Order: sequence, then C-alpha cells, then structure tokens
Amino acid sequence: MLCRSLPPSWLRWLARHRHAFGYVVYLIDDDIVAAADDATLPAAYRQRMAGIAKRQPALLALCDEVVACSDALAARFSALHQHVSVLTPPLIASLPRLEHFDEPPSVQSPWQIGFHGTRAHMQDLLHITPALWALLNLRQDIQCEVMLGKHTPTALASLPNTSTPDPLPWQDFRHYQASRRVHIGLAPLLQTPFNEGKSFIKFLDIAAMGGVGIYSNRYPYTEVVRHGENGLLVGDTPDEWRAALQQLLNNPEATANMAQQAAADALRVGAPQHAVDFWQARQH
Repeated sequence: MLCRSLPPSWLRWLARHRHAFGYVVYLIDDDIVAAADDATLPAAYRQRMAGIAKRQPALLALCDEVVACSDALAARFSALHQHVSVLTPPLIASLPRLEHFDEPPSVQSPWQIGFHGTRAHMQDLLHITPALWALLNLRQDIQCEVMLGKHTPTALASLPNTSTPDPLPWQDFRHYQASRRVHIGLAPLLQTPFNEGKSFIKFLDIAAMGGVGIYSNRYPYTEVVRHGENGLLVGDTPDEWRAALQQLLNNPEATANMAQQAAADALRVGAPQHAVDFWQARQH
C-alpha cells in the first residue's frame, strides 16, 4: 500500500522491482493537484504538494487500484486510473463518556470550543474568526482552543480565554485527543477545489473529543450531519457561525443530546469493520 507519495529514489526502486510485488494500492486522502494550485494555502505546503503532484502519475501507473477517502476525491481520479474505489475514514479512537455536559456553561466551568485543523484550513478559520472574536469578548463562560500555535490568528490569540497549543504529530495528537474534551468543535470549510476533495474525518474527530460539531453546510459534511440532530450545518457568513455557537451555548440540554447522537452516528459511519471488510476483499 502506498500513501500519498514516495520519495523519488523509492519511486524509481519500486518501478524497477514492481514484478516482485502483488496487488499495489494507492491510498489518497487529499486532492494534491488542487492543493498545489491553491494560492490561499501556505507557500511551503503548496510547494510540497507540487512535488507530490509531479510524481503522482508515475505512482498511479504502478498501482492496481486507487482508494480515495471520499466520493468527490474518487471522481477526480476516475479519468486517471481504471480502478478507483472509496473507503471513508474509520473511527480509530474510543468515544468518551459525556460527563462534561453535566453542567451548563458558566464562568466557573466554561464550555470548551475547539478548532483542531491544520494550517491548510487557515483561510477557513479566518473566515469565521470575526464570529469567534465577538463571542469570546461577549461571554466569559467559554474557552476556545486553536491548535495552530504561533500561526493562530492574532485576533484570537490575543484574547485571555483563547489557548493556542502547538500542532502535534499525528500519534501525539491521538493521545491528546483521548484525554481532551470539547463541548463544541468547529469545522469550517470554504468552497474551494482543494476542500471539495475532503472527507468527513472532522465529524469523527469531534465526536472522539466528546463534542458537537458546527460544520459548513456543504459536502462532505452534508453526507453525515443532520442539522439539529447530530450537529449544525451553517452557511459561510460569520453571523451564521455566531448564531450557531449561541444556539448550542444557550441550549445546553439540546446540545448534550446532539453530542449523544453524534457519538452514535460516529460509531455507525466510522465502524472499523467497514475497513476490515474492504481490505479483506482485496486479499489474493
């Protein structure tokens, strides 16, 4: 199985020794070409994606199958490879009990709001920053965590009820996620070619931290989120995001019920057995 890319030397080695391998699968979770072309993404990230995009055709030529994380991303590869399949993300974290919802938000026990996206989602976060800033200035019964470290938007980082931990490597983040609890998770996603290839992984991530998500009202979140039942789907204006946050904060019992439903749905759509069955069907 190949994930995303290989260094050029490894790619050349695989091409020379392809006959020694059986069924080779290319596992891809992002639209690399769109990322390289997206001027809103960090320059270093775009440069890295451009390098991967340049090597991608050679990788595709060596693989028997492409496995994408979403239907939209799979569609991008349908003209590039004859065998493209979809495997949506599995839930690999244990879901917590939801005792942190036992108390309504208060100054003594503020509700936790979290944004745990990467810098690739900086523009998405900046778009809703005015809503966050206004609410964090208005209410002392909430705290916001933005895991972008020094890259956190200044308007948020300057507020006393905002914390800005540094991003963590994946394995470290998994350990952090297992112990960190949020009430509300934020998953803004603007309409861009890069974002169109995304999966609904944030739905699972937010559930893994015990939270209710607020999501942009577009694919892929519309595949798993039922507005008002297991999360909120909102438009792109900051006012809509502020209203959604206020709705969850002002109705703690309903929000707790949504968190329960989100957990149940995460167990269903992210059932690891789906992935087990998928890969077992490819054993030769």
